[in-house]
Amino acid sequence: MNVILINPNLVLQKDDMFTTGIVYMPVSLAYFAAVLRDKGCALQIIDAFGENPNQWWTKDQLMFRGLTPRETAARINSGTRVVVLYAVHVTYHAALLQIIRAIKSKKEAPRIIVMENTQAVTAYSLRRIQEEFYDAGADFILTGEPEVRGAELVDALLSGDEGAVPKIDGIGFRKEGNTHYIPPARKIENLDLLPFAAWDLFPLTNYWKLHYAHGPFSSTKYLPLLTSRGCPYPCKFCVIPETNDQKWRSKSAGRVVEEIQFLAERFGVREFHIEDVDPTIDDRRTREICQGILDKKMKIQWKLCSGTKVESIRSAETVDLMARSGCTYISISPESGSPKVLKLINKPFDLSHAEAMIERMSKDGVYSQACFVLGFPGEEDVDRELTRKLLIRLTRLGVDEVAIFIITPIPGSAIQQELTGYESYSQLTFSPTWRRDYDRLNRFRLRLYSLFLINKLLFHPLKFCAQPLRFLVCRFQTKMEMVPYRALHTTLMRLGVVGRRVKAESL
Repeated sequence: MNVILINPNLVLQKDDMFTTGIVYMPVSLAYFAAVLRDKGCALQIIDAFGENPNQWWTKDQLMFRGLTPRETAARINSGTRVVVLYAVHVTYHAALLQIIRAIKSKKEAPRIIVMENTQAVTAYSLRRIQEEFYDAGADFILTGEPEVRGAELVDALLSGDEGAVPKIDGIGFRKEGNTHYIPPARKIENLDLLPFAAWDLFPLTNYWKLHYAHGPFSSTKYLPLLTSRGCPYPCKFCVIPETNDQKWRSKSAGRVVEEIQFLAERFGVREFHIEDVDPTIDDRRTREICQGILDKKMKIQWKLCSGTKVESIRSAETVDLMARSGCTYISISPESGSPKVLKLINKPFDLSHAEAMIERMSKDGVYSQACFVLGFPGEEDVDRELTRKLLIRLTRLGVDEVAIFIITPIPGSAIQQELTGYESYSQLTFSPTWRRDYDRLNRFRLRLYSLFLINKLLFHPLKFCAQPLRFLVCRFQTKMEMVPYRALHTTLMRLGVVGRRVKAESL
C-alpha cells in the first residue's frame, strides 16, 4: 500500500471511567479516505482502536485501548510511502506520540503526516503543539480541511516532489532544525462535491458490538455524519474558532438526504449521529433536510450528538418537523446560568428561547441534553449558584439529561494560557484532576448531578423510571443511560472479566 491512514488508540483516565473514554468513530478520517481513494491512491486503514477495542494497557494515569503501538507499526508493509495519523482528540495525544515513535523505529520508515481534526470541540490546534510531533518523529502536520491540501501533500510525497510542499497552505514541517508553517488559507467552497465517507474501509462491526458511542446508541447499527463545518460563535474555551475562523459552511439539504439514503442502503443503518459542531445554523436547510427525509419515506432516527446553538432552531414548528422526520435527540449548551460568566466565555444565550425549545422537544418526544461548564476563569461561587438554579429550572421544564464539564485549556482555545499544571496534553479532559481547584469543582458537579436526578424523579417520574430499563436492554435514549454501561464494560476489562490486558511498551 502506498498510503496508510491510522486512527489512534482510545485513551482515558484510569480514575475517571464516566467522563473520559468516549468512543468516536473517525468521521473526518473516513471522508479523507474517500477523497484519496477517488484519486486512485492504493489505500489501507489501520484503526488502532476499532480493530481490537477490548485489548488494553496502562501507563502512568492513562489507560489505552486497542492495538499496541508495535502492533500498529507491524501492519505497515515495506511498500508504504506515506502514513497519515489522525489527531482525533486532544486526550489521544499520548497514543499518537507512541505510534509515531513505533513507526519511526522501523528500518525503512515512511513519511508521517499528523492530520488535524477541525470539527470537534474536543480536538486541538496542531500548530500550537507541532514541535512535540516533530520531536517524536513526525515529518509534517496537516491543518485545516484535509481533503484538498491533504491530497496535494500526499501527491507531492508519492511523486517525490517534496519541493512543492512549502507551497501548500496549512502544512507544517521541520527542516534543518527550523520549523516552517503556513496557516491554512483555502476553504472548500462546495462541500457537495466531496464523496461520501469510506466507511467500508473501517471495522464497523467492532464499533457496533460495543453498544456505546458518543451519542446515545439505541439500535444495533449507527453511523456518524458531518453535514456542515465550523461555527460562527467565538466561545473562549473552544478550539473551533481557531480551526474554522468562525466560519460556517454546509452541504446542501439534498446532498445530506442523499448521503443518508446511500448509507442506509449500503450498510443497513437506520440510526445516524450528526457530529457537526453547529448543524442547525441555517433554519431553512434544517427544514429542507427534514422534508427530504419525509418525502423519501425513510424510516430512520437521527441525533444531534455534538450539540447545536439552540437559538438557531428558530421555532416550535422546526422542532415539530425535526421530530416527524426522525430526530430523537438534541444537545444544547447553556454553559452557565450566570450572565457574567457567559460574557466572559463570549457566548450569547437566549434563555427564554431555550426554555421554549426544551418544552417543545419534550412534547414532541425528542430527548434533550443541556451542557454546562464549571471553573471558567473568573467564575465565582455566586455564578455557580446561578448555574444550579438554571439546571433545576431546565430539568423541571423537561430536559432529559445534563452534562457538566470542568474547563480545561485546549490548545488553540482563547484560554489556553490561563490554566496550568498539567504534564501531558492527554490530561486535558473535562475532568482535569491536575487543577488545584478540581476537588471543589468536582464536589459541586456531583451535587448538580444529584439535584438533576432528584428533580427529574419528582417532576418527570415516568421518564426517570424508564432509564434503568433502557440500560438493561442497551437501547439508550440519552448519554446518561449509556455512560454507566460504558463504565461497567471498562471496569470489567480492568478486572479481567472481558478483554485482554497487555504490557505497556517503552516508547
